[in-house]
Amino acid sequence: MVSKAMRLPQYPTTDHMIDLHCHVLPGIDDGPETIEGSLELARASSAAGVRTIVATPHVNRRYPNDAARIARLVAELNERLHSEAVAIEVRPGAEIALTSAVDMAPEQIAELGLGGAGGWLLIEPPFTPAAGGIDAILFDIVHRGHRVVLAHPERCPAFHRDRAVLESIVRAGILTSITAGSLVGSFGSEVRRFALGLVRDGLVHNVASDAHDHLNRPPGIAAELRQAHLQSLGGWFTEQVPAAILAGGEIPPPPAGAIEELQSRSARPAWWRGRRRRN
Repeated sequence: MVSKAMRLPQYPTTDHMIDLHCHVLPGIDDGPETIEGSLELARASSAAGVRTIVATPHVNRRYPNDAARIARLVAELNERLHSEAVAIEVRPGAEIALTSAVDMAPEQIAELGLGGAGGWLLIEPPFTPAAGGIDAILFDIVHRGHRVVLAHPERCPAFHRDRAVLESIVRAGILTSITAGSLVGSFGSEVRRFALGLVRDGLVHNVASDAHDHLNRPPGIAAELRQAHLQSLGGWFTEQVPAAILAGGEIPPPPAGAIEELQSRSARPAWWRGRRRRN
């Protein structure tokens, strides 16, 4: 059993979270259609403890967005948020489809980094069950000088079929960002089990909302972490790691003993886990 001393220091969930993956910009993808919808989403994020949103509209064949359009909408939304006293800042970014990233010119893809200057790209894997070569394409992006955060790998059927591919990607230095809703069954029980297994095995670096609106795909993060009993990793997932990504700095290690405690907890029989929750 991991001692209390081994579990310190912890990065607790606070009310200054950074949402690294959010479709908050209006009329640019499958997020809000209007800036009023963007404001409602931002208000919901602020109420949930988020203080910085990285706007990550889709960049793919259906939504061929570019950095200039994203920057313009970010500026317009920040102006409205300021005028309406919504205590949140929106930073530019993008969710780039893996299939689109392959064909982008170096200067084009570099402009779509998370936060605009940190050098990290949010790359979306395909949702097909057979997607051979995912790792080769990601490594090619890295070899071109970019650092990669992989969006919602827990929802990628190819990784469900062959988790070893995802493990090799993470060992090579690629980060993962899972959707908070995945931890509590919003995308089904299989995705939930897979996501919790990734957290337990130290294969997750960030938890984001992947929100698309304030009602159907709302910006929850902290509540889902609490429901999944992951408070000990909350601050690391939602503040320390995303802050380092936006700054282009080194990724800090997880709080001492937190992963080991999760592994120890999952290894206990069900009657013991129930006993710990009641105490």
